[in-house]
Amino acid sequence: MPHQPENANPPDWAEFRRLMPITRNWAYFDHAAVAPISGPAQQALASWVEQAACQGSTPYPTWIEQIQRLRALAADLFGAETDEIALIRNTTEGINLVAQGFPWQPGDNVVTLANEFPANQYPWMNLADRGVETRRVPVLEGGVDLAQLAGACDRRTRIVTVSWVGFASGWRNDLEQLAQIAHGCGALFFLDAIQGLGVFPLDLRQTPIDFFAADGHKWLLGPEGAGLFFTRREHLDRLHPVGVGWNSVRGAHDFSRIEFVLKQTAARYEGGTQNTPGLIGLGASLAMLGRIGFEAISDRVIELTDLACRRLGQLGAVIHSDRAPGHRSGIVSFELPGRDAEELSRQCLRRHVVLSCRGGRLRISPHAYNDPSDVDRLIEALEAGS
Repeated sequence: MPHQPENANPPDWAEFRRLMPITRNWAYFDHAAVAPISGPAQQALASWVEQAACQGSTPYPTWIEQIQRLRALAADLFGAETDEIALIRNTTEGINLVAQGFPWQPGDNVVTLANEFPANQYPWMNLADRGVETRRVPVLEGGVDLAQLAGACDRRTRIVTVSWVGFASGWRNDLEQLAQIAHGCGALFFLDAIQGLGVFPLDLRQTPIDFFAADGHKWLLGPEGAGLFFTRREHLDRLHPVGVGWNSVRGAHDFSRIEFVLKQTAARYEGGTQNTPGLIGLGASLAMLGRIGFEAISDRVIELTDLACRRLGQLGAVIHSDRAPGHRSGIVSFELPGRDAEELSRQCLRRHVVLSCRGGRLRISPHAYNDPSDVDRLIEALEAGS
């Protein structure tokens, strides 16, 4: 099982809140877009800047140690092996490692959902000139029809690629069922994990995901440009390496010898110089979240979104996100009838309340450090000028 915090006491949510500098001035409900970085990430980045400015590259070995700790921590928290984790810049990069590296044949197909975030559509659609069809399964209001998804798969389906949580709807998919659909037709399962990783527990020893990618700038509370990619060890040699460079080979730091022997780990995809400060900052945030525990975080996020839904309902809002226990998430899509969503978003921003508009609707996405006082501020901001 992935690592669990040793302390069995309930998390100190007030302490988590103190570790988030954003709370001093803002009620922040936009973690599904770009999250504020955590206090530990801020401190790690400040330390790196100080070292880089005053010591140049001399602390480089220490930085590499910090990055390797991030890799090991991610593997530990999510039930992977260390050599199955690559450190990437963003979700799109991770998707392209599979889209561009898979051994496609003309007539193959990829199955996905029509309402996926563009990052999980364009890399697959870009394969059309290689004779690969991207099948985009329609999604009606109310959720994902897994039977329809399964019906789109056939013997030429090679990849089924779906988001853990829908970025606009907040619909959370059942990962076991998605994997069963993919593997049932002989395909592999790629998970766009960015809207779930950092909120919900994930045990890759139990859930048969083949690949996932997630940037760290949302629920993981890290800087932009630093994320995680997972591939099961048995798929490593199945993918043609994309973006190969000096850091892809075993003798990565022996620049005087050219010997093309790829690393036998997912680190082969880390072709060149990495976003060192970003990864160090992500490591600090991930360590903080790991100490709290994702079971507790998910419970807290659901509790807060349930509270927000009740308060929004009292305000007359129409909730469009499915709030059934198996599908609710940290994302809630809603509208206030007769009110313009864009103007409401600007109105909230003027009152230091941050949310998003997606598809003509308002979207909130609180994290576990938010508290009922933030929900109060949200409701007050929406009520202002009504």
